Amino acid sequence: MGDTMAYSKQNDIYNVIGKNIKKYRKQKGISQKELAEKLLLSDNFIAKLESVTRQTLSIDTLYEISKELDVDISKFFDK
Repeated sequence: MGDTMAYSKQNDIYNVIGKNIKKYRKQKGISQKELAEKLLLSDNFIAKLESVTRQTLSIDTLYEISKELDVDISKFFDK
């Protein structure tokens, strides 16, 4: 049961991060494709991050996204 709970919380944090990336990207007025190109990532990767699909990412990538969107990295964890 402990493993299921950890998996659920882990999925939840990826969803929170994804929703926030989408929110700040839209506030900045750029498309998924534009963000992906600036970060040398695929637009499919950005799309998966922003969807309910569980897409993992490194702290380095999250930091680069935060710099590109001009948002403090901690804002991606706000529920």
